[in-house]
Amino acid sequence: MKIKPLLPLLLFLLSFLFLSCQREQKAAQNTNSIQIKGSDTIVNLVQVWAERFVAENPDDYIGVTGGGSGTGFAALMNKTCDIAMASRKIEDSEIQEANRNGVFPFEFTVGFDGLAILVHKTNPIEQLTMEQLRDIFMGNVQNWKELGGADLKIVILSRESNSGTHLFFKEQVLRRGDAKAKEEFAPQALLMPSSKAILDEISQNPNAVGYVGMGFSNENVKTIKVASRGSLNFILPTAENVLTWAYPISRPLYLYTNGDPQNLVKRFIDYALSDKGQRIVIETYFVPIRKL
Repeated sequence: MKIKPLLPLLLFLLSFLFLSCQREQKAAQNTNSIQIKGSDTIVNLVQVWAERFVAENPDDYIGVTGGGSGTGFAALMNKTCDIAMASRKIEDSEIQEANRNGVFPFEFTVGFDGLAILVHKTNPIEQLTMEQLRDIFMGNVQNWKELGGADLKIVILSRESNSGTHLFFKEQVLRRGDAKAKEEFAPQALLMPSSKAILDEISQNPNAVGYVGMGFSNENVKTIKVASRGSLNFILPTAENVLTWAYPISRPLYLYTNGDPQNLVKRFIDYALSDKGQRIVIETYFVPIRKL
């Protein structure tokens, strides 16, 4: 007698669960999903793009993971991601390998960045030339007193070799932009897994020096002014200086797709390049591809 009044409620709950399962199954069948992998420099920017994009398009799903530009290119070649994030241009050898796998990388410039040179806040050094940076990171100068600083051994921090930031710094600073040069980082350079790791180490190590994308710099470290080769005009990596290429360690930031993008990949790229997407570039402390 007491069970009878519960039957309508039970039937309602069963019906609700059935309809919910049907909706979930239908959504799963219609879901658009892409994977984006690569550069740790811009992973935070791309994550914000993905979050805002999905908020406007709830039926779409976008996964974003870092690991370095080289990791992104490898995933694109192996068809385990739909978009590769990169803080350097794809190399000819990587394009050839991708082509052999039936992948044809298509490049989009989505923003700009300046590599900030960081030291501990107590370091008295305020500015360095490109040649001085080269001497530091190649190990030719090993004590800060040689540059007018304290009598402290220099601790060199670099990104790991799969990082696009590592390769860009090596090519532009150590090798002076010469693609045929062979200069390498000093053997004693400490290879760090991320820009955050470099930032954290410098904030607590008075001897350390390292480089990160300008968006990672904060009040816990000192950003050094840098002069171009043959110049004594020392410049900070600001948005204006990067956009005008006045800062000597400026670079484009890229997304790569397999061929001309289609469907969700195209819609996401269009979003990143839109005024809305480019305002997020500014929000995450990078430089947009155009003035807004």
